[in-house]
Amino acid sequence: MISSRITQKYQATIPTEIRKILDLHGGDLVGFEIHDKEVLIRKVTPLDLEFAKALEKTVSEWESEEDDKLYANL
Repeated sequence: MISSRITQKYQATIPTEIRKILDLHGGDLVGFEIHDKEVLIRKVTPLDLEFAKALEKTVSEWESEEDDKLYANL
């Protein structure tokens, strides 16, 4: 296991081995995917950002307190 210490500002250095594997450089974006209590880190590409922005408009149908009440038992 590769580890990195969290600072008081909740920052962590990405270890060299991980940076090499992900081909990370200063200014790159990383994304975090959460699955249960595990987190996957990966390099984010401009295509990922455009895809996420496009999807954002399609998942806005459930945004109000009324919707929360109607769908609470799903």
